[in-house]
Amino acid sequence: MTKRKLPWDSQRPTTKRRPPPSTAETVDLTGDDDFPSSSTSGPQKSSSFSSSQGLAPLPTPPSSSQSGYPTSSQRAPQIYKDYTPSLSRLTQGPQNESERDSWLATQDQEADIAREIDLTEDFDDDVYENFMLYGILNTKIVGCRFYDGQATVGEYVRVRREPGNPYDSNAIRIDNVLRDQIGHIGRQVAAKLASLMDSGSLLVEGALTGPKTFYDCPIGLKLFGTNDPVAGAALAKQMQEQKLPITEWVRSKREAEKRRQELEKQQKAREKAAAAMKKKGMQVFDNEGPNRYSNLGPPPAASSQPQQNMEQLLSGTSTFNPRDVQDAMKKLGSGEDVLEKMPMADQPPELATILLPYQRQGLQWMLDHESPKLPEKSDDLVQMWKKSGKGYFNVATNFAISQAPDLASGGLLADDMGLGKTIQMISLIMADPHKNRTPTLVIAPLSVMSNWSTQAAFHVKKKFAPRVLTYHGAENKNLSPHELKEYDIVITTYQTMTQELFPYGKSTPQPLPASRGLFSITWRRIILDEGHQIRNPKAKMSQAACALQAASRWVLTGTPIVNTLKDLYSHVKFIRMTGGLTEFEIFNSTLIRPLKNGDPQARLLLQALMATLCLRRMKDMKFIELKLPNITFHKYPVKLLPHEQERYDAFRSEAKGLVEAAKAKKGDNTMTHLLEVLLRLRQTCNHWKMCGDERVKKLLELVESNKIVDVTNAANRKALQDLLQVQIDSQEDCPVCLDSLKSPVITACAHTFCRECIERVIQTQQKCPMCRAALANIEQLVEPAANFGEGDEVDPDIDPETTSSKIEALVKVLKASGADSDVKTVVFSQWTSFLDLVQTQLLRNGVNFTRLDGKMTSARRDAAIESLNTDASCKVMLASLSVCSVGLNLVAANQVILADSWWAPAIEDQAVDRVHRLGQTRDCKVVRLVVGDSIEDEVLEIQSKKRKLASEAFGEKVKREEKRAGTLRDIERLLR
Repeated sequence: MTKRKLPWDSQRPTTKRRPPPSTAETVDLTGDDDFPSSSTSGPQKSSSFSSSQGLAPLPTPPSSSQSGYPTSSQRAPQIYKDYTPSLSRLTQGPQNESERDSWLATQDQEADIAREIDLTEDFDDDVYENFMLYGILNTKIVGCRFYDGQATVGEYVRVRREPGNPYDSNAIRIDNVLRDQIGHIGRQVAAKLASLMDSGSLLVEGALTGPKTFYDCPIGLKLFGTNDPVAGAALAKQMQEQKLPITEWVRSKREAEKRRQELEKQQKAREKAAAAMKKKGMQVFDNEGPNRYSNLGPPPAASSQPQQNMEQLLSGTSTFNPRDVQDAMKKLGSGEDVLEKMPMADQPPELATILLPYQRQGLQWMLDHESPKLPEKSDDLVQMWKKSGKGYFNVATNFAISQAPDLASGGLLADDMGLGKTIQMISLIMADPHKNRTPTLVIAPLSVMSNWSTQAAFHVKKKFAPRVLTYHGAENKNLSPHELKEYDIVITTYQTMTQELFPYGKSTPQPLPASRGLFSITWRRIILDEGHQIRNPKAKMSQAACALQAASRWVLTGTPIVNTLKDLYSHVKFIRMTGGLTEFEIFNSTLIRPLKNGDPQARLLLQALMATLCLRRMKDMKFIELKLPNITFHKYPVKLLPHEQERYDAFRSEAKGLVEAAKAKKGDNTMTHLLEVLLRLRQTCNHWKMCGDERVKKLLELVESNKIVDVTNAANRKALQDLLQVQIDSQEDCPVCLDSLKSPVITACAHTFCRECIERVIQTQQKCPMCRAALANIEQLVEPAANFGEGDEVDPDIDPETTSSKIEALVKVLKASGADSDVKTVVFSQWTSFLDLVQTQLLRNGVNFTRLDGKMTSARRDAAIESLNTDASCKVMLASLSVCSVGLNLVAANQVILADSWWAPAIEDQAVDRVHRLGQTRDCKVVRLVVGDSIEDEVLEIQSKKRKLASEAFGEKVKREEKRAGTLRDIERLLR
């Protein structure tokens, strides 16, 4: 089993050489090396550890209403430094305090550089999100005499292993949130924890529990370990032998057993009641157990019945609004009443377009956030900082300083899609009171890059027209700072930005600042359009965005939280908030983990963070006055025919068996096979013939026996492409960069990566990073058979004339809506192969339609949209979810049919917003086709949880914890 990678794994020696007097040694360039104080002028303090020493308990983050904080430290924050690494400064070891400080400074510099460029040896997210608390160890930090800062009770700190420490290989260093060393854990305690930390068995988080003395400082260490029952029992036994606390693990085990017994009792009671009802000849409706959706069925229909209109057809369906959970943003400055009363900026005279009132409010908010002011009163909260005596106190991390902290200039504009984020940002550029002839850099997806130059030309008066440069293509790149400053706005893509810092084929960044290009100047401001592109903080794209220098930094996105709160962390890091939240382990300790455990204090803290950082208005807020027409949502139930249900049941049984095999860790490709079966289950709900044959299963068996397969064999290549499509459709991440797949390829050993990532690995290692199988060259990589995000073409053995229950329901809805001459419909599906099957049925039923998918050329796509807009006889558009990019306008339609459900609700929301947006004049209707008692119902439940997570950041109360889809436990729930 591959060992988990934890934060201190990146601290291991990187075997970089230095010239010592005699023998060569290795130096840790990825860790913040230091050593415990071995000689002091005062009395020695022995290290101690105990789970009950009468110290303050490990605190939870205080709410923003708390006051009376201690005085601040004497050290001003220096988070974003310009580091200049120098290997020549690494001497054999520190001999006095001066040499020691020099050695420490060099190690700190090298650590930060390595931390930024290390793309593969990073922490495992599962460890941070899924490990459980085993116990809290109260001990002391020793060697504190070199730390001249203020230690605050409750202050979150960084716990770092130092295996390369020349004085103690078991050393565990404690830093404050600014990465300044406080001291080390005592040798005896460190000796007990080091091996468990190095093996990945324990994750350790810390907070100070008492005041610092000259020599030491009390600290509480939270010890987190695996939540696997078997491995957990072994770890608990090992910790017990080391006399480490496992109190929380014992308590959790007791509670889990109690819950299991209660569930068994309830299940037996239901079975007994059901048996009694059946005995009396009564129909059984199980509203609690695994068959709770079995009473769903389609409205009765027969060919002899007259044609139904839409009102009749939908009269028996359930209505719902999946976005209801986002409506409540009522606390800490996020409420609609507070947003309505926000101050309003004057209309910029440079603009030709008159801003709407809420857009002028947004402009004033952005102007204020570009010139933030420190809190003046004790109850003021600015970027999580509060005034405390003569100093300042960070309510998120409990960090205190005596000098004024640096405040971030910028923020997160997260207005709902269609509210005009672009024009608000253009108005900010034109109304900027601090113009200094330094341009604004706009980074946008390629598909909307031209939209910025078009909008700037349209909304700004000609005599004030900004000078705009599209920084893309060979001719307009690699410009000097002087050439760049000739423009007011420079527009580029995320890919161009990333390639300038990480040239193709290189894993290390270019030296900064650069002499030419995007990294050669300090921009007036940086704007990340569709800022969720950087939601993975470990991706090179995110690192490049954070490395750009600017006076102000802005993120524009309608979906600030797509899947998890880690998405929000990337934005906090980019904006450069001070106080410690830019450190992921601190962000996790203060927000992610407590929120997952339902901590109300953490929920208040998150809402306070969003209120100070983010502005978000929704289209349906009364004061926005967009006057968009109403939109209604319907869930139309579909019942599978007997032969379809038989196929579905067979896949579900196979998936349940694979879950058990995955639990027992049988076979290297069990999870891959399981994901494939889950995909087949979802496809069966649409059309059972989409599932194809068993060539993927045969390929996995071949890989199990031979490790790699011959990719020149046509059958093998097709099977690998099928398997790659499974990974794409399942939204798998690349194991190297841990980001969503970009230019995905699959290896001869059946593992999927981004092309750039695996090519870099092949160049350096010639081995697969997952299974260590030999990969001699890039010829052993196979690309998908279709464009990214698109399903494969319909296989020759699939008869497109064959219909299905889902297609019959779809045609029925389209015929019913066709009776109204004013209705046009867009049908969305994630699989183009399903659209191929629907297309044939529409032709057979005489329904005129057009089509839009990612495989079409731009000319054909424009023609399809034009047909929907202008052809009165074209009542239907078939569209794949992959084309729902920003800027697509489908207001010619007023009805959306979601033929299948996508894991991430934000993708479907974008699809619906293509129709229900500014410019729409008619009431809109969304019809979701859902097969009852199937995986589709559970996908909707996953969507609901993700929506609740996003809404929680804006004040919505959430009772159930967010769980990651994709774990075995969640998959089991999908198969109930």
